[in-house]
Amino acid sequence: MRAVWGTLNAGKPDPLDRLDQAAQAMAGLRDVVEAEEPLDEALHQVAVGATQVIPDADAVTVTVLNGREPSTVAWTDDRYLDIDKQQYAGGRGPCLVAASTQRPVRASTVEHRLEWPEFSAAAEQTGVGAYLAVPLLLAAVGRKAEWVGALNLYSLNPDGFDTFDEGLMRVFSLAAAQSINNARRWQQSREHIRNLETALESRAEIDQAKGILMGAYRCSAQEAFEKLVEQSQRRNVKLRQVALDLLASVSRTPH
Repeated sequence: MRAVWGTLNAGKPDPLDRLDQAAQAMAGLRDVVEAEEPLDEALHQVAVGATQVIPDADAVTVTVLNGREPSTVAWTDDRYLDIDKQQYAGGRGPCLVAASTQRPVRASTVEHRLEWPEFSAAAEQTGVGAYLAVPLLLAAVGRKAEWVGALNLYSLNPDGFDTFDEGLMRVFSLAAAQSINNARRWQQSREHIRNLETALESRAEIDQAKGILMGAYRCSAQEAFEKLVEQSQRRNVKLRQVALDLLASVSRTPH
């Protein structure tokens, strides 16, 4: 088996060693999930992990399309960012094809000059000889819609990527998608908790402001609340800010 793999992947590290590297990279993604790292860190670890899986990947970027314009959300080397930007500006290129068709795109840079001129020019200017774009499909999380994207690998070697690399990245992309989804869920949970905490703080401050107005105007709680709402609409500021301003003015008033 080793002899066969060596023939198919001449000049590459031993396939079993490459599988070990892929396993280590996926273990790194699991560690990010278990450590409950922020989404940005999970995305960065996906990009770094891809360079560990594929020896000839000189740089990796992560493209996401989430109903808006495509964007690069993680990268290992900012010198390669313009390649992605040129694809987005031209509306064509391997990462966009991989994301939209959910199929890997692997080729040397010179193969699609006519089809993707913006991408090819930027890639050649950076010195890229080959590329491999692998689709990412990220499930919907809560109210956040499904994400579609791609892992983009760039190599200075025109023969940098082979079918074995493509197969490895197919497997890695599944683990990467799971890691990113878990990070998105964790981030959404933290945002929900922060929103609840803010809502509770706002409620307490508004109740205090209502109490002050009830005492000053001898009015009911509903009437005091309506006064706060009226001020909020008149000043075009949030109700909480009106309450905070009232509390601050009272604290400054000499007793």
